[in-house]
Amino acid sequence: MKKQKRVIVGLSGGVDSSVAAYLLKEQGYEVIGLFMKNWHDDSVTISDECPWLDDSNDAMLVADKLSIPFQTVDLSEQYKERIVDYMFKEYESGRTPNPDVLCNREIKFDVFMKIALDLGADYVATGHYCRKGVIEKNGDSIYQLLSGVDTNKDQSYFLCQLSQQQLAKALFPIGELTKPEVREIAAKLDLVTADKKDSQGLCFIGKVRLPDFLQQQLKPKEGVIVEVPETNVNYNEQINNFDSKVKELEFKSRKLKYAMTDGKVVGKHQGAHFYTKGQRKGLAVGGTVEPLFVIDTDVKENVIYTGQGKSHPGLYKSALFISNNELHWIREDLALQAGETMSVQARIRYRQPLQQAILHKVESGLYVEFNEPQSAITEGQFAAWYQDDELIGSGVIS
Repeated sequence: MKKQKRVIVGLSGGVDSSVAAYLLKEQGYEVIGLFMKNWHDDSVTISDECPWLDDSNDAMLVADKLSIPFQTVDLSEQYKERIVDYMFKEYESGRTPNPDVLCNREIKFDVFMKIALDLGADYVATGHYCRKGVIEKNGDSIYQLLSGVDTNKDQSYFLCQLSQQQLAKALFPIGELTKPEVREIAAKLDLVTADKKDSQGLCFIGKVRLPDFLQQQLKPKEGVIVEVPETNVNYNEQINNFDSKVKELEFKSRKLKYAMTDGKVVGKHQGAHFYTKGQRKGLAVGGTVEPLFVIDTDVKENVIYTGQGKSHPGLYKSALFISNNELHWIREDLALQAGETMSVQARIRYRQPLQQAILHKVESGLYVEFNEPQSAITEGQFAAWYQDDELIGSGVIS
């Protein structure tokens, strides 16, 4: 008799991981449910919306219903160290982090995975809408991260930092299903999570208001909001005949430098580090023809630069750069060498439709050059690139 393979499912108390656990059981795996407790501090959660306690309760009820063993692991120390501290550091330096991408790389598929493997698991499973493929190349198995069948819910982007070692041990049971199908299965099984709203908030911290959360660590300090007109000289720099492609890419991906003299003061804010490029809400400046969007923040001088309307030239760039130390290939076998290029589809944020782009590898890193200018390319966020429905690499926008 073949020994049953053991899978540990990260039960989050949501509908997706609940159904993932059920499907694995149906497929004949020995399934164990594990709830990760990543946060204790209830002072920043929105009190009437259940924080982790309700979630762990729901996870327990689901495990009970599916008659699978269940336990809770407390990862709050590692979470604080690897996710929360990183977020504060990034915000303070004027970058905008993506805690969800990091949480998958550092917590779910690292700390959590190690615990699972120590418990004798063959695999770790999550309720992500994505799929895993495997191909043979020169006698080796290479794992692929494929987008979920439900294009509306595809979450491959959040897993863009996983490695071959992590993918080898990962299972994504609901990747072949759509969200309505997942809810239908949960309803049939009468799972307590069937109608539960999708969680919005930091992965696993519960429903957290980001500014409240940040304000605990980053002290508010008043500064000014400057509105920069579309006619700013910054936008008239002509693209000259560059003597090399690299010079052209450097120009296209450059960060525009703004000064107070570039516009007029239109309001005040409580800290430039609470704002991110492309942001429209929370500026509280009225009286403009079109709404104001953040086009840049200067955390040293504590100034927010804004422009009117979503077609303001300050929001758009057609290329971005990723330095070598922040460049990651899921498909290491496809990694580019300096001087090589590759045609891909890329996105710079979750849920953005894929954009046609060309990767250019240079000595110091990688340029992603888009066919169409992109709005609000934000330092600190992840760019991810695909070939067809396979996510092959990603990196932090510098």
